[in-house]
Amino acid sequence: MHIPRAGFAAGVVLAGLLAATAPLAAASDSGAAAPSPRGQETHRVEYFTSPKGHPRHTEVPAAAPERLDRKAGSVEGDGDVTPIVENGPTADKLDVVVIGDGYTEGELAQFHTDAKEKWQEITGVAPYTTYQDLFNVWAVDAVSQESGVSGDPTKDVVRNTALSSYFWCDDIERLLCVDTGKVEGYAAKAPEADLVVVVSNSTKYGGAGYNDVVSQLGYDGIATVSGGNDQSGQVAVHETGHSLGKLADEYFYDEYGDYTGAEPADLNTSTYTADELADQQAKWYRWLGEATPDGGTIGAFEGAGYYPRGLYRPSENSIMRTLGREFNVVGREAMIAGFYRHAEPLSSTTSTKRVLTRSDSVTVRIPRLTGAERSVALRWYVDGKEVKGARGDRTVDVGKLVQQRDHRTHRLTATAHDPTRDVRDPALRPLLKGSLTWIVRR
Repeated sequence: MHIPRAGFAAGVVLAGLLAATAPLAAASDSGAAAPSPRGQETHRVEYFTSPKGHPRHTEVPAAAPERLDRKAGSVEGDGDVTPIVENGPTADKLDVVVIGDGYTEGELAQFHTDAKEKWQEITGVAPYTTYQDLFNVWAVDAVSQESGVSGDPTKDVVRNTALSSYFWCDDIERLLCVDTGKVEGYAAKAPEADLVVVVSNSTKYGGAGYNDVVSQLGYDGIATVSGGNDQSGQVAVHETGHSLGKLADEYFYDEYGDYTGAEPADLNTSTYTADELADQQAKWYRWLGEATPDGGTIGAFEGAGYYPRGLYRPSENSIMRTLGREFNVVGREAMIAGFYRHAEPLSSTTSTKRVLTRSDSVTVRIPRLTGAERSVALRWYVDGKEVKGARGDRTVDVGKLVQQRDHRTHRLTATAHDPTRDVRDPALRPLLKGSLTWIVRR
């Protein structure tokens, strides 16, 4: 039976690592906060004050305040893991772990529905749409004693929840914080977390991107959003622009003044004008003058990485600048490369350590690209020579490919590559390729 949420809906938290583009100016939201007298760990976070506003930054405690840090009792089903999307082994896929907060035992079915809906929102944004097959999504049940989130609807509301999610963090109403240690504990219950999603049971707009969380499990950070709000999926996508794409923010604040540092490492910010990018063959020069899905054409627009002057961004207004937008082509390129850093373009259940015979068969997996006119190219080779008749075959009979009946050892190789035109940088193209080789005898 569905239990009404009484105004509390799901919120999403996705892993986010904010790429630092340069030493920060002495603005009110910059720099690391001094350690607390008790030596409490803190995190630098990015938060959104409104669906169309540019984010701000602040420093928050890693743990929840003592008034919210209530101990939950032992509940059957707490920590259970359910696959939401399962496209292959965790070693071959980018694994997203979704954790609920503020859901009681009777609301777990609602949590699973919310997790599915939020993933649908995320995959509605390119390039997630095309590359859905690269992901697994796991739901982890964190059973809360009370329904909802602290600070919702008012500052004085306190609820006993599994992850201690709360609004009014750092006295900022829309800043939704979480106890990062508790998140780590629940994330460890799921397979190999690459991104972490915490679904907080609230409709109130808000969220945060934890920029510097270093997890022993391997994910780069945490972001929090209120998923019951229709902008929550956009917040999640923006934050993964940092963690997966290693993209910098493309907005700026007047108080940061002039950027005078070195050329940033980020792919989407530069000290070069469009002419200088072309002359130096730097950063996004391959895309200059190209149409971009977030509107207009690629150039060099001043104002990026928080600085209004001295740093340039590729387009006028992408999702790395304003929520509700698309990635520009530079961002799409970085995101696709980021997907393939975690997911394999080619895999097989047949170990390459196994010596094959002519009576064996081999099956490989390549990603299915959704809504695209292209597909991942699959090729087979014997001793370095392509067997053209096997192009695209995901299962092959070894004897049909290795037809020699001699007593020599032969090498059977499968290769795959994504031919997308959305990745132009030669330094990123190797991430889109895979190869497996087996030894064949007799």
